[in-house]
Amino acid sequence: MATVEALYKELTAEWTKRPPNTTKCGQLLEQLKVALVKLSFLPTDGNDAQSSKRQLLLARAVLEIAVEHSVVTKDLLAFERYMSQLKCYYYDYAKIIGESDNKYKLLGLNLLYLLSGNRVSDFHTELELLSVDIIQHNQYIRPILALEQYIMEGRYNKIFQAKSSMPAEVYNYFMDLLVETVRDEIGACIEMSYEKISAKEAAKRLNLRVPDEIKAFGQKRQWKLESTGNYSFTDRSIKPKELLPSEELAEQVLSYARDLEMIV
Repeated sequence: MATVEALYKELTAEWTKRPPNTTKCGQLLEQLKVALVKLSFLPTDGNDAQSSKRQLLLARAVLEIAVEHSVVTKDLLAFERYMSQLKCYYYDYAKIIGESDNKYKLLGLNLLYLLSGNRVSDFHTELELLSVDIIQHNQYIRPILALEQYIMEGRYNKIFQAKSSMPAEVYNYFMDLLVETVRDEIGACIEMSYEKISAKEAAKRLNLRVPDEIKAFGQKRQWKLESTGNYSFTDRSIKPKELLPSEELAEQVLSYARDLEMIV
């Protein structure tokens, strides 16, 4: 236990530096994971949990740093893995070790992650674990719920504006991913709604202010840029016209009318 606590102290000291040495933090986290497994820190019943409260608190603190570290290093697989482990301490052992000061910050971060990946079903599943009061008033949860509402209503401009007002710095990476997801949705709508659109107008709708940004976005979506400076979607937005079988329809209507008259 003393070795684990020494490693955690070193990790905390390194993580609180601005900026932290993420490589060193990653190495310390790997050592701590191995040490905690050897310590058998996960209890199997209530009695074990009571006797290992100190270990549970330490493991929770390590996982909280691991979650944020995975975001800083942009390791989404690690984020999902650490977040899944951390929720065990937030929900299953809350009565034993109490509530963490970082609980809602990281739960809100997880909600934003799900939203950024357009995983709406998983988003609502996680939301159902929270009380109505927390959803409506918590400083970390409420803004994420508002983002989901903006998406449902198609108020994408609100998403772009919200990027600068996130409740914690660690949210910024997932917010960038959400903005990209929203831009892709807008881009798909532009393709289906317009035969042609100017690069300037497209940039305005996508909230892109630098010419190189709209150029890169157009290349990613494989948009055809004409010499006039317009993007053309003729091959995407116009569907071939289908001829209506007017004679067949007329015969069906007359047949229905005769049948109705006979019934009456």
